[in-house]
Amino acid sequence: MADTTTPGIAAGRESRDALKANFADLHAPYAPHEAAVAADRCYFCYDAPCVTACPTGIDIPLFIRQIATGTSEAAAKTIFEQNILGGMCARVCPTEDLCEEACVREAAEGKPVEIGRLQRHATDRLMAREGHPFVRAKTTGKRIAVVGAGPAGLAAAHRLAMLGSDVTLFDARKKAGGLNEFGIAAYKSTDDFAAREVDWLLGIGGIEVKTGQSLGVDLTLDGLLSEFDAVFLAVGLGGVNNLSLDGEEKSGVSDAVDFIENLRQVSDLASLPVGRDVVVIGGGMTAVDAAIQSKLLGARQVTIAYRGGRDRMSASAYEQDLAASKGVQLLFNVKPLAMHNGEIELAYTDGSDEVLRLPADQVFKAIGQTLVTDAGLALDGRKIAVDAYGRTSRDGVWAGGDCASGGNDLTVTAVAEGRDAAMDIHATLMGGK
Repeated sequence: MADTTTPGIAAGRESRDALKANFADLHAPYAPHEAAVAADRCYFCYDAPCVTACPTGIDIPLFIRQIATGTSEAAAKTIFEQNILGGMCARVCPTEDLCEEACVREAAEGKPVEIGRLQRHATDRLMAREGHPFVRAKTTGKRIAVVGAGPAGLAAAHRLAMLGSDVTLFDARKKAGGLNEFGIAAYKSTDDFAAREVDWLLGIGGIEVKTGQSLGVDLTLDGLLSEFDAVFLAVGLGGVNNLSLDGEEKSGVSDAVDFIENLRQVSDLASLPVGRDVVVIGGGMTAVDAAIQSKLLGARQVTIAYRGGRDRMSASAYEQDLAASKGVQLLFNVKPLAMHNGEIELAYTDGSDEVLRLPADQVFKAIGQTLVTDAGLALDGRKIAVDAYGRTSRDGVWAGGDCASGGNDLTVTAVAEGRDAAMDIHATLMGGK
């Protein structure tokens, strides 16, 4: 967290009532009649393009038809069979770039079926019931270590436990959840949903959680392989890239991921300090989340400064528009040069010699993350190299999620990779292909 004594950075910029309103659920859940109306818009396409666009391959027409016929809990089961974190994905997936962009209604009318909100409607209803919707298979006698309790690790652990193996789920933090717990904007996951989802997922049984266990510090691959039949790594990207600019070490410059984590874990938002004038460097979802939440905390001026054009931002057009609607200024084709007292100096990247100075008592870095440890495994670029099944360069070790090559750093993709690696681990240990 930034130094609270830095001039311009202060807590309590908004009242607690205002903060409660600012950080309310971004999209209110459907009432049953609203869900029925929304479901009736679906054409229930054969060979539906929305299914192809979903990284977890959920049978979207089927679950929407089940909602339309009044069987929302059956719809949730359809979703959870493919995506056990379907509740969180319904809240945070960029559906506007995935299933809803592919929706036939979007192509015909410019307004897709609201698949994400329908998915939330179904999953929330089933999760509110007592018990778990899946039953474990007969024990295999196999023991699997899953390192990293984020989306990929949780999905892998659940699928392996359901298939009959005993799973030990390790995580470096004090609580499970990974990105869903520590890295998602607070207005997307309200009412402690991430933690409640983890507890619900663990209801399958057969999963032991051990927190405060970090790969490369408390755990080694050699040690894990001597104790377990297989290892799945889902350690994410815990390191943060530096800006490498003059004055970066000054008070008031900090990591956007740390800011978001602190915001997600703090019990009183009014106690969280934020700058009067905030600049966020970056163009991805972390940058957008940090910027919007700074504004919601009461910052007067918040600017996202990105080195490329709008079309190069990895944050979706929807998220860019959301930031603008909250009063965030988006500044394109600029790069930071130096920090001065209460100002950041930026240069244009399009060839102009002009230099821009913005007031900035707080600057957040959101320019990508890196592996904390590769555990001695072969790399593909800056990530652990894996094949189509999630297998790494070492026998008995699989990897998935943000730490592994080939993904797109989305929660839903991490879930798919964890699930699919679990299926391959199970097949391999059972003597299959």
